[in-house]
Amino acid sequence: MVRKTQRLLLLVISCSITGVILGGTAAWAESNLCLEESKVTSDCLTQDPIQKTIQGMSTGLLAGAGAACGAVWQLRHED
Repeated sequence: MVRKTQRLLLLVISCSITGVILGGTAAWAESNLCLEESKVTSDCLTQDPIQKTIQGMSTGLLAGAGAACGAVWQLRHED
C-alpha cells in the first residue's frame, strides 16, 4: 500500500513539474511573440515578461496537478 501511494505521489509531482515547465515556456514565448508583431499594442508594452512567465508557470502547475489528481482518482476507482 505504501509503495502504491508513493508511486501516485510521484505521478502528481512529475505532472506538476511538467506543467510548470510547459506553462512557463509558453508564457515566455507568447510575450516574445507579442513584441515581434508588426503592430505592437500598449498592452504588450506594459506587461512584465517575468510576471507573465510566473503566471504561466502557476497556471501550468495547477493544470498538471489537476490532471494528475484526476488520473489518480480514476485509477483508485477502477481498483
